[in-house]
Amino acid sequence: MILHAIAEGETDPVRLASFAVGRVRASKEELEAALTGKVTSHHRFMLKAHLKQIASFDTAIEQANAEIARRFRGPEPPSQEQAEQQGHVEPAQREGDGNESERSACALPPSTCLAPAVVEGQPPLSWQEAVRLVDQITGISEQVAWGVLAEIGIQMSQFPSEKHLASWVGRCPGNHESAGKRYSGKTRKGNPHARRLLIQAALAAAKSKKSYLSVQYRRIAARRGKKKAAVAVAHSLLVIIYHVLRDRSTYQDLGSSYFDERDRQAVQKQLVRRLERMGYQVDLQPVA
Repeated sequence: MILHAIAEGETDPVRLASFAVGRVRASKEELEAALTGKVTSHHRFMLKAHLKQIASFDTAIEQANAEIARRFRGPEPPSQEQAEQQGHVEPAQREGDGNESERSACALPPSTCLAPAVVEGQPPLSWQEAVRLVDQITGISEQVAWGVLAEIGIQMSQFPSEKHLASWVGRCPGNHESAGKRYSGKTRKGNPHARRLLIQAALAAAKSKKSYLSVQYRRIAARRGKKKAAVAVAHSLLVIIYHVLRDRSTYQDLGSSYFDERDRQAVQKQLVRRLERMGYQVDLQPVA
């Protein structure tokens, strides 16, 4: 709002500072001082040009998102008349040939027809349902779900296990060993698009509160650094995606206390030793 006001000719710093909404780090006085200066017609011309360019990019992104969402919903079955015009169904096959009607259900080119995942004993998993399941995972947005599913698909039967999927994407430690000595565990290249999206989702999950993934990130980052922690969380996200799609189950977060519950005895001994070193006598009594 401030930039648009400057482009339209507003010069009063007090009025410009009043356009700031939401959380702004700078105080009102600092904003007024920053907005006090000389703005020429050339500056306004260039500012308008940049704002128009940004607006055009925003429009293009919205159109692309809408098209991606439409394709993930799957194509609409064509009517009999449309199928005849496009050559998918012959007039003599209107009645009595159900197989041909099924084969002509997709009026789009074969490259854009999204085949559903088929699980024995269950109806096919649609792409829209797959996006909904993956979108429930902590750190994954709808856009990230679109990108990841576009790369790995929704038919997890093509991967024998989650380890094969992680290896294909490149989100697992490398295995470099020679003469019994283990060297660098650098990850392989794999699928670059899915790798970037999973790292983005891992960093978002690390900022969540009271979730298993955020605790996992902080535990690893404290010992091995933030980058390796992000790769580890990205691997966990990929494993979760695999099981969610394979089992068609909703995501259940293990909670921030998962590691403490898993290592309850070890945590108890560690805390007791720390208190004893500080000079306390500890007697643990469980709460009813």
